[in-house]
Amino acid sequence: FPPMNPLWHALLGFVIGVLGVISVIGNGMVIYIFTTTKSLRTPSNLLVVNLAISDFLMMLCMSPAMVINCYYETWVLGPLFCELYALAGSLFGCGSIWTMTMIAFDRYNVIVKGLSAKPMNVSGALIRIFG
Repeated sequence: FPPMNPLWHALLGFVIGVLGVISVIGNGMVIYIFTTTKSLRTPSNLLVVNLAISDFLMMLCMSPAMVINCYYETWVLGPLFCELYALAGSLFGCGSIWTMTMIAFDRYNVIVKGLSAKPMNVSGALIRIFG
């Protein structure tokens, strides 16, 4: 493949930086509102907050390194940080996927089983989060 125009690298770095900042602010607001509002502390919302925490940490760890890579047009952070970057991406990505799966499981129980479904409690939500 021919090398990309450096303008595309800069544009990609800018877009990833903007999306990273928006994601960190948005997920941070969700976490803040959940921790400060007692009425939102329900088991179902605990799953949503776990998703926000996972996404918050994903963007906090991944976005800055990707912006740096886009502007330098190569990986400049060394082999150790490359492995840590991959570990963080995998860990937080799997955490998000697992949480979305548990949210879908909870919604299935509520929608399909209706009032006969056993309502999820906080310990049930924590067991689902930590597997």
